Amino acid sequence: MDNLPVRLIEATKTHVPEIMTWFPTEHSCHVWGGPEFRFPFTAETFLTDSKLTSLPSYALIRESAELCGFGQFYLRAGRCHLSRLAVAPAHRGRGLGTQLIELLLREGKKTLGVTQSSLFVHVTNTSAIALYERLGFTRSPYPEPGLEIPNSYYMISSCA
Repeated sequence: MDNLPVRLIEATKTHVPEIMTWFPTEHSCHVWGGPEFRFPFTAETFLTDSKLTSLPSYALIRESAELCGFGQFYLRAGRCHLSRLAVAPAHRGRGLGTQLIELLLREGKKTLGVTQSSLFVHVTNTSAIALYERLGFTRSPYPEPGLEIPNSYYMISSCA
C-alpha cells in the first residue's frame, strides 16, 4: 500500500503524452479505452478517443505533481459511471487504484447528484475485476439491452 498523499486534479492535454505510454499494445489500449479506441494512436486521435475535453477527466497526482493515474465519470443509466480508469504502470499494486476510484466516486456522485455508480470492465482484466469487487461492485445485466460493450462486464455499486 502506497501511503503518499495523492489528489485529483483536472486532466489536461499536457497529461496525454505520458498517459499514451501506458498503453503500448492494441490489447491494452482496447481493455482501457474500449473497442472503438483507435490503435495505433496519435496524440490527436488519443485526445479525441479518450474524450478528455468532453467528459469530466481527472489525473491522480502526488504532491510532487507526479502523474499516477487517470479516470473519468459521467451520468449513464442514472448512475455515476466511471470510465477509462488507469494507474500508471510504475505505480500499480500499491493501492492507488482504490484511491483513484474512491476520489472519482466522491467527486462524481456529488457533481451528478446520484448515489449509485457503475463501470464496464474487460473480461480479461482480472486484477481490476478483483479491485472493483473489493470496493463493492457486483456484476449486473446492462439496463439498456443491445448497448452492452462486447467482452466486458457491467458492474454496479450502491455504496454511498
